[in-house]
Amino acid sequence: MRAPRPRTLILLAALPLLILFLVTTDHPFPPQPGPAPEAPRVIVALGDSTMSGEGAGNYEPGTRGENGDWCHRSMVAEIHETALPGITRTINLACSGATAEDVALGSRLHNTEGSQSRQLAAVAKQYHVSAVVVAVGANDDPRFADTLNQCLQASLHSNAPDCSTQLVADWPQRVSRMIPKVVHALRDVRTTMDKAGYPDGSYSLVLQGYATPVGPDVYPGLQSLAGCPFRTPDLVWMRNTAVVQLNAGLRQAAEQAGARFLDLSRAGIGHEACSGGNNFAAEWFTRLTIDWLLFQDNQNYGHSTQESFHPNDRGHAQIGHCLSEFLAARDTVGACLPGADGTLHLVSPAS
Repeated sequence: MRAPRPRTLILLAALPLLILFLVTTDHPFPPQPGPAPEAPRVIVALGDSTMSGEGAGNYEPGTRGENGDWCHRSMVAEIHETALPGITRTINLACSGATAEDVALGSRLHNTEGSQSRQLAAVAKQYHVSAVVVAVGANDDPRFADTLNQCLQASLHSNAPDCSTQLVADWPQRVSRMIPKVVHALRDVRTTMDKAGYPDGSYSLVLQGYATPVGPDVYPGLQSLAGCPFRTPDLVWMRNTAVVQLNAGLRQAAEQAGARFLDLSRAGIGHEACSGGNNFAAEWFTRLTIDWLLFQDNQNYGHSTQESFHPNDRGHAQIGHCLSEFLAARDTVGACLPGADGTLHLVSPAS
């Protein structure tokens, strides 16, 4: 029989010491990243106003303009309207007006708050994150809020051309320029989760699209400052072209970043702002909304119309219902569409 080699003798001699170390030490190896095994399971929302809950009211204290924080995170935002087995809490880190850069890792401040991905890192250490839902991109190159304002201004000046005639050629380029920025933000979310100890497949990363807040089916008499001051050709372009192209671009971004995508381009059809006339309950989006106290505030007047043309509390409840169905499914891509029961449901994008 061959005699043991010197290296083998060293290992055999050290084995009792290793066993003693393992038995007498509470933490023999460095702690692994990630939350404790008993930590609650949560869903986290990142992104801009459509995710923060702008327009839904009931905003979290500290996000209503206090000390310059206008994130307007609503306690009835869509993320809080989700219902999934095993999820004990929903956490909203989204902020009104946020861009892809504000979601990504970095040192930039928006509405006094830092990187949403960095905020996510802290959450991922404390809780088991089952899903991260992101809605971002419209405030980047598409500048959707500015576009709405441009169309509103056109409607107030009889000699001005339709805003859509000026935007139709440039809009696809704006969407194209947005895509890599959203991809970068989603990859930073992935990096954040990786560093927190979450391997791919241990959580769901979802990019959510945008719905059309106001369409051409405006109730007679409301196509004015009384509710929705837009010209019909511009509203047709907005619903049938602009929002469709925006969602298509976001779907490309999701594919490039390895995220799932939920298309909301048709989610508001029949329930847009000003479509219900006197029946406000039929509408899922806010009409032109002016906070007259802020309007008279020289410092904060720019926030006086911030809630206009966003999902209202009913809209957030509907989107939250469809998002729940999507998170419970395994589809890579889905879409939300009003069903015969009057509720927003998950469908195939081709439906």
